[in-house]
Amino acid sequence: MAEPGVETRLRSSVITARAAASFEPVGRSVATARAFVRDTLQGWGYSDVVDDAVVLTSELVTNAVVHAGTTADVLCLRSDEAVRVEVADHYPEREVPLQSAGQPFGSPDSEGGRGLLLCAALASRWGVEYTPTEKQVWFQLDLPQRPVGARSAGPLLPVTMLPVADGHVRVAVIQIDREGTVSAWNEDAEVLFGYPAKHVIGKQLTDFAAWPHTPGTGTGIADALQLSRWEGSYGISGADGRVVPVYASHLRVRDAEGEPSTVCLLVRDEERAVLQTPQRAPQSSSNTFADHRTTDPFEVFIGSPAPDDLDGLLQRTVERARDMLDADAAFLLLATDDETELEVRATTGLPSARQRFARVPVETGAGRYGSARMPAVHEDLAAVPGAVPLLNGTGMRSVVTVPLKVEGRLTGSLGISAEAPGRYSNEEALRLQFAADRIALAVESARLGELEKLRRGSLSFLVEASDLLAGTLDRDQTLALMAQMTVPTLAAWCAVYTIADQSSEPYLSYVLHEDEERIDGLKALLSKISPPEPVPTPGARIWAAPGEAAHQAALTSSMRSLGLGSSPALGSGIGTTLATAAAVGGETVVLPLVARNRVIGMLTLGKPSDDHFRQEILELAEDLSRRAALALDNARLYSERTAISQALQRSLLPPGLPEVPNVEVEVIYRAAGEGNEVGGDFYDLFPIHDGAYGFAIGDVCGTGPEAAAVTGLARHALRLLAREGFAGPAVLERLNAAILDEGSRSRFLTLLYGELWPQEDGSAVLKMVCAGHPLPLRLRQDGTVEPAAEPQPLLGVMEDLELYEQSMTLDPGDVLLCVTDGVTERREGARMLGDDGLADVLSTCTGLTAGAVAGRILRAVERFAAEPASDDMAILAMRVPEPHAD
Repeated sequence: MAEPGVETRLRSSVITARAAASFEPVGRSVATARAFVRDTLQGWGYSDVVDDAVVLTSELVTNAVVHAGTTADVLCLRSDEAVRVEVADHYPEREVPLQSAGQPFGSPDSEGGRGLLLCAALASRWGVEYTPTEKQVWFQLDLPQRPVGARSAGPLLPVTMLPVADGHVRVAVIQIDREGTVSAWNEDAEVLFGYPAKHVIGKQLTDFAAWPHTPGTGTGIADALQLSRWEGSYGISGADGRVVPVYASHLRVRDAEGEPSTVCLLVRDEERAVLQTPQRAPQSSSNTFADHRTTDPFEVFIGSPAPDDLDGLLQRTVERARDMLDADAAFLLLATDDETELEVRATTGLPSARQRFARVPVETGAGRYGSARMPAVHEDLAAVPGAVPLLNGTGMRSVVTVPLKVEGRLTGSLGISAEAPGRYSNEEALRLQFAADRIALAVESARLGELEKLRRGSLSFLVEASDLLAGTLDRDQTLALMAQMTVPTLAAWCAVYTIADQSSEPYLSYVLHEDEERIDGLKALLSKISPPEPVPTPGARIWAAPGEAAHQAALTSSMRSLGLGSSPALGSGIGTTLATAAAVGGETVVLPLVARNRVIGMLTLGKPSDDHFRQEILELAEDLSRRAALALDNARLYSERTAISQALQRSLLPPGLPEVPNVEVEVIYRAAGEGNEVGGDFYDLFPIHDGAYGFAIGDVCGTGPEAAAVTGLARHALRLLAREGFAGPAVLERLNAAILDEGSRSRFLTLLYGELWPQEDGSAVLKMVCAGHPLPLRLRQDGTVEPAAEPQPLLGVMEDLELYEQSMTLDPGDVLLCVTDGVTERREGARMLGDDGLADVLSTCTGLTAGAVAGRILRAVERFAAEPASDDMAILAMRVPEPHAD
């Protein structure tokens, strides 16, 4: 049965394509059905009737899945003159309301019959058919007639809605030969860019193109000039030095000689409608549903090919959204992981300062219009200032914002705005929400991919940073590494403040900028402002002082240059001051350096003018600050302990060697191990009384602090006992008792101790006791080398020692050489220098001074083996000089 006056389906039309789908009896199926019909008709190129078809399908499917509670089958048919959509449900007993004089056909306010009322109002033809198992409502929308040769045309718009252009729209025509050089340059190009043709022809286009002008353009200019067709945005550097944003259409052709060349048509970017080709989905020529491929709704909106990177996808999205609703600006923000803030990731039509990675709260006020979780239409921002924080101060009045959601979770917000109030209504919000639903999943997938890359890069960065920081214990090098790892990877500039102790003020220890010429100005700026407060709370916090100080300095400097003030400005001139202000004019954050529950400094990171940090970078910087703080504190502790150790070690060495009359004395001391100044070996030479001098050279068994303690005990005990008048054997016997009193801390000690008396005849008398030590060697003037003492028991082993001293006289020209076992036991594989090797070297030192003798012995020991010495060495050389002839 059919409604009177309503035609049944025309069988004379030739069906050229079909698409079908079934929808379960659940509420979300209505939106899915709308998307199916919209995507199908757009894929067929029938955008003229899409909106009406979607409205009718929505009502009919609602009747089926909501009111009738059955599955809805939707079939789309394409013919040359019309589009036909059939919606069938499985509730054939449901009556169709009939229109009569006493009964209205339907009411907009009632659910029942409203779909048929809309069919009667919007469709060219419609009807209802029954079968034993289903009821089918269909409608047909005739296609508007297009003039022959017209490929596409936009809708009729009021004059006030048409895009604004200059009084004279200029189209620059530039021809590029196969080498990429300009071969033609028309008059409009001269006017647009300021270059006469004779100055441009023969030069490379790349000399003038600022490529790419639009973020996300993945094709390079050289590649674009090789394509048969290309459209896009970039910039041309004008004769006045400014970049002119243009929209270009490139066509690859062959010239009269058959050589390939490219014709480029360029207009100002705001006049892109002159050249831009409307995005059209490919039409399907299949005659069966099995062969028909439904157009991807994402590709319908975003265009093909889709950008393969997140930034390109977001920029394409805002441009499409702006064009779709004829807006002045568009913006897209992504939500942080906790969904409390939105981060600006792409804008078009807004000042560049608005502003990648700036953050705004998700909830800006009470109610749905203050939340990014719900669509919102603001007819006039002047009436609700601050409702959309991103647009403060931009002059925008009308705003539509819609959420991007994936599986019910807020992932972002898409918005469009216009300078005129009252431009948008719920209809535009619905269209924008459709667009947001199409791209939400793709954006979230691309965001997660970018985040995964960033996290992998962050992990690699932190591993490398940890290795570098662990590789040094030098404080200054640690500070330099901290700054160099953050600039320019994380920030444009960095400053490190250190705190010596809890009562000290933070001190500016290191400053680095990615532009070395800005470092001095930045350091001067930071030195003039109070350092940030050392707060132990983890995480980055905003520090506004550098930006405010830079702004004030730039203002003061500018006023001085105009003769309006005399206050001193930072830097050497207005150029330096303004450059410094631009360098620190962006966001500045401070991260505490906390180690061992104490704030030891602050890491300050900054961006240039109007730039912001993204959340992932701040989290990475926080991880780095924890590692850097521990490395810096380790360097501090190492420096302090090294200073203490070196001070204690120096206390074990003689403060200085006295001048002995008529005797040359030279000492060479080498402690084994990095950072050691004193080991188990020691020496001493000191005055006793009445022209007598005591000397000693010894070797404590072992190394480290215990050996150094016995060294200190021995050196100080020798001086004290000798000056008390004890002879050499008595001095060593009492020293032996003192060593044994140390108990478990005692160490064996080999010691050569002697007393020296210079004589008036130029000789020197010596008395020595050699307690387990390598024997001293005497070198005579004739080159003879002989031992100068006999071996006796070492110290620290037995309590009762019976030691004796031996006397000898050094004649003029004689040398007495005393060494520790680090010299005689120098090894190279199975070879050892030994006493005989030392004697052979000494025999070659006849006529040398004491310093030359000691130096030759040291060189011989070092050259004996390639490996560095593993034992301490001490060399004491004493020589009685020969008298000078008158």
